[in-house]
Amino acid sequence: MRALVVTNMYPSPERPALGSFVRDQVEALQRLEDVQLDLFAFEPGGYRAYTRASRELGRRFRGERFDIVHAHFGLSAWPARAVPTRGRVVTLHGTDLEHPRSRAITLAGLRSSDVVGVTSQALAQRIPRWARSPKRVQVLPCGVDLGRFTQLDRRQARAQLELDPDRRYVLFSADPSRPEKRFDRAQRLLDGFDEAPTLLTLGDIDPSDVPAWINAADAVLVTSERESFGLAALEALACDVPVLATPVGVAPEALRGVEGALCAPFDEAVWHAALQTHLNAADPRLPDGRAHAEPYSSDTCAQKVLDAWTELLDRRGW
Repeated sequence: MRALVVTNMYPSPERPALGSFVRDQVEALQRLEDVQLDLFAFEPGGYRAYTRASRELGRRFRGERFDIVHAHFGLSAWPARAVPTRGRVVTLHGTDLEHPRSRAITLAGLRSSDVVGVTSQALAQRIPRWARSPKRVQVLPCGVDLGRFTQLDRRQARAQLELDPDRRYVLFSADPSRPEKRFDRAQRLLDGFDEAPTLLTLGDIDPSDVPAWINAADAVLVTSERESFGLAALEALACDVPVLATPVGVAPEALRGVEGALCAPFDEAVWHAALQTHLNAADPRLPDGRAHAEPYSSDTCAQKVLDAWTELLDRRGW
């Protein structure tokens, strides 16, 4: 199967963290034997960025035909229409449905997509019924790269990051400037400790260093008020690092039955008690966190995407 991914969410030297999860899915799809995958990534921006992308797509792939053109991010579906294809898929990532202007443009573009992917069932509910029908809305997250996110020796991780090997560290696994991540909750939680651990954040961290930061921490906090999927909790699970998360995105499903993890509405007393348990341990780890992350690996999720493509083409008799 020949496929093309079109996206304005992809890492660049200037913005290495942008769309790293999309990159992980692209690389996982490229590892599949049945897929010949091309990528067209462009810088996000205003109207001109999308018109430029449309013209460039038309020039670069003139005379070619794909089985599938798959856009990541709702606005990217518009320039993707410049390329002929048997089937069109778009994956929505949350922010394309939250901002009023982006939402209106995204929803209008769904009419040209045969499959609408969402990163979670909760996000599917953000799509109005008129835009879903007769579209086939499917949960198609990008997943966590288990090759990168794995358990590392905590003291070695701290040495790599030049952190004190004997301090207690808690990681807020997001950019504090994003209001929906609720950094204020993490701050209030740690303020409640007599001897508060050091609070680390991932604001300007290179994505290649994130596994080390997770493994350097005694626990990971995901205090978000909403998540379209929620990779942070899965990345902590994959590293067997204790994680405390609000019940948003994939967390309720992924953390169910994980010994040592907490998935609960933010309540300072409840979260304080759970975090204190990990801070009291010499080297806190989850006994089976990685096993619970495996169903959400980037390779597993890439196979689900391929299955969705195949089903679409089979449905049309191609």
